Amino acid sequence: MTIDSPESHSIDIVADSIGKIKTLFPELITEDIQGTSVNVDMLNALLGDKTVTKYEEKYGLNWLGKRKARELGLTPSMGTLRPCPVDIVDWDTTKNLMIEGDNLEVLKLLQKSYAGKVKLIHIDPPYNTDKDFVYQDDFQNNIKNYLELTGQIDGGRKLEGNLESSGQFHTNWLNMMYPRLNIAHSLLSTFGILFISIDQTELANLKSICDLIFGEENFFAILTRRAMHTVRNSSKDFNLHCDYILTYARDKSWFASSKDRYIRQQVDKTESYPFDDNDRQGQYKLDPLYARNYYTPYIHCFKNGVEWKAPEGSYPKYSEESLEEMEENGRIVFGRGMIKAKRYL
Repeated sequence: MTIDSPESHSIDIVADSIGKIKTLFPELITEDIQGTSVNVDMLNALLGDKTVTKYEEKYGLNWLGKRKARELGLTPSMGTLRPCPVDIVDWDTTKNLMIEGDNLEVLKLLQKSYAGKVKLIHIDPPYNTDKDFVYQDDFQNNIKNYLELTGQIDGGRKLEGNLESSGQFHTNWLNMMYPRLNIAHSLLSTFGILFISIDQTELANLKSICDLIFGEENFFAILTRRAMHTVRNSSKDFNLHCDYILTYARDKSWFASSKDRYIRQQVDKTESYPFDDNDRQGQYKLDPLYARNYYTPYIHCFKNGVEWKAPEGSYPKYSEESLEEMEENGRIVFGRGMIKAKRYL
């Protein structure tokens, strides 16, 4: 072993820390004159700091309205999902759910119950041809506004294509897609997969924006789908018969061979749930009571008089009723400067 060999050096703490941050927040990693780094201003913006209005330009996909689109994705929804039993066949027994409404608002509402739980998402967005409708999000948060936008009621606004002559052809499309893809990322489970249908018009931009949100390392493939089976004589240049499906994983490393995955699952379960009180409830780990997904903030007082609220930039993971039930069942652990919940294997 020589002095220049990697084995003779200590661990690169900075590189290791950046690697850990990249695992959690791929969007924060950028390239500048110093190499790979963390965009601190973007981190502050993701944590809700609206005073961040401008940061140094770095390598990455940028467009007019990107910051505002990110903020819109972080804005809590004021909507409510209302069941319609009269429009459903076999309401009491069905296992399917169809939601009608503005898709961004619906995605926000789904985060409360399905964040980190969805196994597969397929998105078929506007392809951004002249005939496609790409609307501006105005967040009036009501079904009447949605029905007006989509022309489903009298007096509704006429839908117009996102014309290339508008001057913001790609910008409008990116501003629509960015907040929706960010929320789709938060909904996917560790072994979740995303499929997005698209044609060549926005294929490159879609690949770039997904690399930004999901991380290049979680890209699987661009699948080709034959969309036409006849020759189009009106074509000006090439006859295009195909469109595409982009495929991303929430965590591509999970998809190893089935044997390796089985072994890793067994090891991870043992190592990730290190505690056991020998009370026949099994192994458990300690989880924080807060998360990044929005939930109505509150201050909770436990039976021992300790008051708790979610730290700045985060929200309660559980309702107050759930905390009371967990405390009653002995699942709340009080430590020096921390309060956590037991999560059983």
